[in-house]
Amino acid sequence: MSLYAIGDLHLSFSVDKPMDVFGREWKNHVVKIEKRWKKKIKSEDTVVLTGDHSWGRNLKECEKDLEFISGLPGRKILLRGNHSIEHFEMLVEREMTRLKTSFELAKKDGYEKFLMFLHYPPTSIGENESPFTNIAEQYGVEKVIYSHCHGEERFQDSFLGEVNGVEYQLVSSDYLRFRPALIIK
Repeated sequence: MSLYAIGDLHLSFSVDKPMDVFGREWKNHVVKIEKRWKKKIKSEDTVVLTGDHSWGRNLKECEKDLEFISGLPGRKILLRGNHSIEHFEMLVEREMTRLKTSFELAKKDGYEKFLMFLHYPPTSIGENESPFTNIAEQYGVEKVIYSHCHGEERFQDSFLGEVNGVEYQLVSSDYLRFRPALIIK
């Protein structure tokens, strides 16, 4: 059993939102996702989808996209993305509170190793730290896995690799060439 992650599938089975307008790598991206997912993921694996699964704005518009995801091998854990939530500042405060609470409860139960999954990058362009990187360092997070950065010009918008003892990994689907990334074997 392994743990994988991928974000920003941007499926649109029920809405007219072709992704190839964002670059040639997005042409037939659903076919690429399905083929590469099925080649890599086994039924006993878990995949964390880090947000923006669908262009649908309500459950009815997302239904076929979620059915597609459900039909792929493995257990899935879905996080919300920016297409799911309004009011960014309120979101950041809420997520910081949830992360701290989660880490505190996990520590209380004896857990010592942590991963942090986010939709948004942990820093904004040019930032050397943020509330999210501070939380990661405070709780000894081993790896921060995030998405949201699309296109080569955006792949370097936040940390990649190790910074202050924390590994940062971008899992936006176009960055991964539509292959889920192995997080833990």
